[in-house]
Amino acid sequence: MALFTLGLNHHTAPLAVREQVAFHVERVHQALGDLTRCKPVHEAAILSTCNRTEVYFATDVPEAATQWLLDYHHLARHELEPYLYTYPERDAVRHAFRVASGLDSMVLGEPQILGQMKEAVRLAEEAGTLGTTLHKLFQHSFAVAKEVRSTTAIGANIVSMAAAAVRLAERIFERIADQKILFIGAGEMIDLCARHFAAQHPRQLVVANRTVERGLVLADRFGGTAIKLEELGERLPQFDIVVSCTASPLPILGLGMVERAIKARRHRPMFMVDLAVPRDIEVEVGEMDDVFLYTIDDLAQVVESGLESRQAAVVDAEAIIAERVDVFLRWLATRGTVPVIRSLRDAAERARRHEVEHALKSLAKGEEPARVLEHFSHRLTNKFLHAPTQALTQADADRDQFQAIVSRLFHLHPESRVDE
Repeated sequence: MALFTLGLNHHTAPLAVREQVAFHVERVHQALGDLTRCKPVHEAAILSTCNRTEVYFATDVPEAATQWLLDYHHLARHELEPYLYTYPERDAVRHAFRVASGLDSMVLGEPQILGQMKEAVRLAEEAGTLGTTLHKLFQHSFAVAKEVRSTTAIGANIVSMAAAAVRLAERIFERIADQKILFIGAGEMIDLCARHFAAQHPRQLVVANRTVERGLVLADRFGGTAIKLEELGERLPQFDIVVSCTASPLPILGLGMVERAIKARRHRPMFMVDLAVPRDIEVEVGEMDDVFLYTIDDLAQVVESGLESRQAAVVDAEAIIAERVDVFLRWLATRGTVPVIRSLRDAAERARRHEVEHALKSLAKGEEPARVLEHFSHRLTNKFLHAPTQALTQADADRDQFQAIVSRLFHLHPESRVDE
């Protein structure tokens, strides 16, 4: 069973079409019941406003919801289908987060949609159609919206330096996704910059820090790696984008080091952002032909621009949403293992109860408790290990795979075993 979003909005359909598929509040309860009773849809919620009608649902047959929407409003497929969108799992989650955060609204960042989405959840709860998956989806949506509104220019009249840095980099490079990025430092500002650039899925992300362990903690969050500051001279030519913000009293990147890097790069351009005060990058670096160096003052000017403010606010929000989508999808993926885990625990519990009953009977016969306990432990261990042992011994072509799985499940290290 997968998660989907079906609907239309002010981006895809004119008002005349949106009016035809709107749901009045008093009819939502009945509509939800009709959808989940008549179609193979297990969970559902309807968000209906003047700008959008959307159905969030869980099913194995997404087409069933489309047909239901057409039938419910007595519309022919050709009348509505050109305006509809159906988002599968990842896109459905991202869309829900964007809607809740006001990124998909006619007026960017308007807060009214969040209240409307909460009302949609309340109605679905009353109708009994809000299952575990949708409940979790909307709770995450509300949390993301809160984070977006409290930390970006959508919720306040501010724009982060990190968002502006991404915008400036996009002026130099057509696609951030094609670039290798180096972050120098591991403080709060670098953390924020890494989040924004990581949302663009760069080719490589590396954190250089005086303490490699701290750099690695930050890099791991975004699928990157960490190096020592001492490696900068050797590694610098590899990177297209460099963002630095440390507490160093002296410049970390001098003119000579950057000149050697540009020469090794055969004069391919390098985009550099120095957010440190005092500066991490020598002033003279900015005079080089193949280096685009921006300081914290340069970024401040970008932030003050009204147009850049709106664009950077969206970049801020999208970065948060991209990260939170991955978090939700990881949770969703674990849901598929629940039945197996439940079956495993049930089987273990049956074996435990059976052996306890056997041991109690032995004790009732007057057998020595220590002997009964020893026998009980052996029998229980054998039962628990019977299935994996049998799978290992019977495995043929997949023996190596089975061994690896069993070793991982039981935290085994057979290669380090020492004969006693």
